[in-house]
Amino acid sequence: TSGPRMRVRFFAGYDLDARMLNAADGMPDAYVHGVPMGSNLMAKSADVPAFMVWAARDAMSAPLQRVQIIKGWVEQGKTHERIFDVACSDGLAVDSVTHRCPDNGAKVNVSDCAISADRGAVELKALWQDPEFDEKQKAFYYARVLENPTCRWSTWDALRAGIPPREDLGVLIQERAWSSPIWLTPPEDKG
Repeated sequence: TSGPRMRVRFFAGYDLDARMLNAADGMPDAYVHGVPMGSNLMAKSADVPAFMVWAARDAMSAPLQRVQIIKGWVEQGKTHERIFDVACSDGLAVDSVTHRCPDNGAKVNVSDCAISADRGAVELKALWQDPEFDEKQKAFYYARVLENPTCRWSTWDALRAGIPPREDLGVLIQERAWSSPIWLTPPEDKG
């Protein structure tokens, strides 16, 4: 994480389903029917794997704003990365064209660093499939969880000292957590 102790679980597989997101035995089932972060998943011809992500906020930090899945791959010697929002807070939905969550309206009062108490989530979870999946492509996927914005440490220091925030640093930051990746290997690529 970038600091706060958010919790993240990330799985991939061909037998993961939405029921696992809310079931008491959902996480144990995900270990049985998929692979956890840090693992390899062998692609099955044209079958599209599902990715399951669960995140919980740090009770001592800001609420969660969104969960993203980042896909990376190499094509013609160049690295590529694509970011997909997969879970939005406040009942918002991911835009099917841009793959982004709308702004949840979370604000920070920089005069005292107070954050919006009515925006964000304690927990976010999603079951997602890559809309651009290519079974011949060697790729990796990892989850990223973003909190609502908060004051940067330097802004807090300036408030305590009674001086304006530093001009060479942003006033706000968006703390985050990352999972380990899951590597997807095409069927013909065994190594």
